[in-house]
Amino acid sequence: MAVPKRKTSPSKRGMRRSADALKSPTYVEDKDSGELRRPHHLDLKTGMYRGRQILSPKSDA
Repeated sequence: MAVPKRKTSPSKRGMRRSADALKSPTYVEDKDSGELRRPHHLDLKTGMYRGRQILSPKSDA
């Protein structure tokens, strides 16, 4: 059976457990379309990011 060679410090233990407190993802309202999107992500529907056209808009099929 594997046995730890050293005691895990409270700091390392806390760093490992920090992922347990992850929050739900945040969303912001888009200025142009008014829809919710992730912050710092481009809008896939319109193809806009920070006021610039990055991708061609998604066409409705």
